[in-house]
Amino acid sequence: MNKKKTTFSLLPRWLIRFDFFGLFEKDPFGNYLAIKRFFIFIIGWFTYYRYTAVNKIQIKGADQLLNLPDHGVLFLSNHQTYFADVIAFYHIFCATKWGYKDTISPPFYLFSPRARCYYVAASETMKEGILPKLFSIGGAITIERSWRANGENVKRQLDNSAQDKIGMGLDHGWVVSFPQGTTKPYAPIRKGTAHLIKDHQPIVIPVVINGFRRAFDKKGLRFKKRNTKLTVHFKEPMHFLPDESLESMIERVTKAIEQEPPKENSTTKAVEE
Repeated sequence: MNKKKTTFSLLPRWLIRFDFFGLFEKDPFGNYLAIKRFFIFIIGWFTYYRYTAVNKIQIKGADQLLNLPDHGVLFLSNHQTYFADVIAFYHIFCATKWGYKDTISPPFYLFSPRARCYYVAASETMKEGILPKLFSIGGAITIERSWRANGENVKRQLDNSAQDKIGMGLDHGWVVSFPQGTTKPYAPIRKGTAHLIKDHQPIVIPVVINGFRRAFDKKGLRFKKRNTKLTVHFKEPMHFLPDESLESMIERVTKAIEQEPPKENSTTKAVEE
């Protein structure tokens, strides 16, 4: 991973240093960070009560995020809803920017949110309605899934630009990826995740979430069950050998995000809520 942070701006290079508030700074995809910060501020205030009043979020391991660099970090997480998971991540990322540890209370961090963060999402998901299109402003890196479309398994041409777009996000900030590519529990990890790690060598933080599927509908916009305990567990960074096989990497990621299929006749492994 490139150790030097990439900066994009409308201003000439010699004037960038004087843009103290980042008013002219852009992300790699041409979006102004000032607009993105305002959007995160608005969405953050509208959704804060979902995680603190209607439901209760429990965060574990967020203290280690305090020492991470501000770019080149890849978060790999299981997936339970389209948007509620991502919004929770954004709350936590913004809170840790302000030095919060395992909490998002009080929400003063929304006055100066972390704008250099992105999440990987299926293109079809971000086209379904006005709200998803607005959420894309928050940092969606959209990709065309070659294995699934409209809730059904398909086979279509691989989106070769996906890895490059995610790499651009990593060069600029933090990226959240859901390596299963679906909200279905215990789905297999896609091989593209292993290729992404090999090609860009980011700091890899595995994350395990739970309770979101129980609390929200599939899109994560409507409540399904209130007073639900939501958990977000950030684990220690993973380290991969340069010559490690794709199969080994996938197996380790699967274990790290706790998505190993339960064994038959097992009474000790509970299905994700």
